[in-house]
Amino acid sequence: MPAATPLPTRALWLLALLTLVWGTNWPLFVYAVQEVSVWTFRAFALLAAGSTLLAVARWRGLSLAVPRGDWPTLLWASLAYLVVWNVASAYAAVMLPSGQAAILGFTMPLWVALIAWAAWGQRPSRRVVLALLLGATAVGLLLWRTLPGGAQVPAGFALGLLAGIGWATGTLILKRRPLSMPLLAATGWQLVLAGLPIALVALATGEGLREGRWFIPSWSSLIAIAYITWVPMTVGNLAWFAIVGLLPAQIAGLSSVLVPVVAMISGALLRGEPLGPVEAAAMACSAVALWLSLGSRASSDRASGATQR
Repeated sequence: MPAATPLPTRALWLLALLTLVWGTNWPLFVYAVQEVSVWTFRAFALLAAGSTLLAVARWRGLSLAVPRGDWPTLLWASLAYLVVWNVASAYAAVMLPSGQAAILGFTMPLWVALIAWAAWGQRPSRRVVLALLLGATAVGLLLWRTLPGGAQVPAGFALGLLAGIGWATGTLILKRRPLSMPLLAATGWQLVLAGLPIALVALATGEGLREGRWFIPSWSSLIAIAYITWVPMTVGNLAWFAIVGLLPAQIAGLSSVLVPVVAMISGALLRGEPLGPVEAAAMACSAVALWLSLGSRASSDRASGATQR
């Protein structure tokens, strides 16, 4: 049996960068929306990050043209994933401690298994069933921990779970009908397409106006918005593309296990959010659940590859 191939050093650095920028992203949401609404913040971030990725794709010589057959997938995936995820996750991070909102959003792999089971009869393996039970335990622990927090807690939990469901739905849409265009350009277009309806809602509700007049937010708000736009959303996506190119998908996906952990720790450091035995138990349940889910997917991929060979 050949010796295992060590992970490329560049991939390890990129995984560390991705975990850091995506994990520290969550506690900053409350600062980004302290003067503007979630809709205004997300509209700017999506349109700016999408335009930046499209510019990078063009600079690299990639075509920005969208094949006619890709339009339905592009539109539906943008609506299900990026619109639902970006709005719901931002509201959840404002209503709940950011680390807890991150754990709820990163239950995405578990929702993928449930939706595939309900829609296409793809029965989950024992590993996935155990992962689902652990994921439910993590959610239950967090809900019990924050129940005294007030009326917005149930809404925050519902929105956090909705974010994960939206991410899972968009992922399944892309899996069922993969795009033929370059990944970097496709992601840029999805960000822009998701930003347009969110921007329309922001304009229709008068967001961005104060007492009937346009205003410029304070420097603290602008810095938070700019950081989230061009570091987690732009640099993070570029790092993700590079990781996918360097590593098998199941190994690359393990980075999502650590993001909520970093989010919870950074939330405790930056905002004084709770970080005790209950939160640690929820993080452990979530990490093991995601590991089981990804491991099951890896076994399925290997079986599929063996069948094809």
